[in-house]
Amino acid sequence: MYTASRPTPFGGDVQAQCIAFSNDGGKTFTKYEGNPVLTAEDKDFRDPRPFWNEDIKTWNLILAAGQEMRIYSSKDLKKWKYESSFGKEYGNHGGVWECPDLFELRNGENEKMRKWVLICNINPGGPFGGSATQYFVGRFDGHKFTCESKPEITKWLDYGKDHYATVSFYNAPDNRRTVLAWMSNWQYANQVPTKQFRSANSIARDLGLFEYKGETYVSVVPSKEMLAARGQKIVNGKSVNRKLLEACEIVIDVKKQAEIVLSNAKGEQVTMKYDGLKQTFTMDRTKSGDVNFSDAFPCVTEAPTYGTIKQLRIFIDRCSIEAFDAEGKMAMTNLVFPSEPYNNIKVKGGKATIYVIKN
Repeated sequence: MYTASRPTPFGGDVQAQCIAFSNDGGKTFTKYEGNPVLTAEDKDFRDPRPFWNEDIKTWNLILAAGQEMRIYSSKDLKKWKYESSFGKEYGNHGGVWECPDLFELRNGENEKMRKWVLICNINPGGPFGGSATQYFVGRFDGHKFTCESKPEITKWLDYGKDHYATVSFYNAPDNRRTVLAWMSNWQYANQVPTKQFRSANSIARDLGLFEYKGETYVSVVPSKEMLAARGQKIVNGKSVNRKLLEACEIVIDVKKQAEIVLSNAKGEQVTMKYDGLKQTFTMDRTKSGDVNFSDAFPCVTEAPTYGTIKQLRIFIDRCSIEAFDAEGKMAMTNLVFPSEPYNNIKVKGGKATIYVIKN
């Protein structure tokens, strides 16, 4: 199911939803001759996310319309019935709502905790400007999504500047809910100093649930397949000063306070700090390398940790840093553009182990 643009009798275009089918396992697709299957007069009416709802034996569809999400149902994917809308007065409305998703999650430790999560990507309006992914936790009966939090509460899936357009895989192995995000921000997506591409996807992440002070949050951890990507172990110690590679994973057992500084011979550096007393994690990329292509790029991002962190997992690639609490209570994704790889790491308040990431 996809969004197409169609002209109006009065000029301009509106967005409509169409379907295509494949008889060869997805190698080729044929567009349905009855397209479009769902129309509206809204200018922003896009990003359909259909899924089979086993509870009601019916297809459901969620899509974005301006600053709300609309939910539909269908028996055949061709005729859709409007069910309800969600979004007014809930969460952040600093920009257009896009790329929705709606799915049920379970707490791995407590299988009885089953809740529905509505993903809402927004641009602008992110916690540090521009694009970001917010979410809502609640109930869904096949007709209406009900958020369990107060309307003014906003929950972010990732507290970096470069985590957007998050989408999940349906029917992933082991019934996991695995997601990918686009690592960029529309504040500067067209100005990033790259050639032939405009940012990559994040590493795969698995979602779960956890509770903190009466609220239910979505946990985010690197998918377990990332463990298989670990190659040679470089070093293990309290304070290390060894060469890093362009792609590696740093695992850090932290104490109540920790500081991690990545740097190179050019004086470019990224500083990350964990404060167990304030329960925050920050990443400073103001001196990370090329930061002059956009005034919105140099920044310090900060995330709540919803409790203490025992271990950090930090994934470094040529132009990205993805930091996680190993238990999933914090995720932060930021682009960086050093003129040469960070080949030096200093850790205070923790023990670091570095793994090469295999190609």
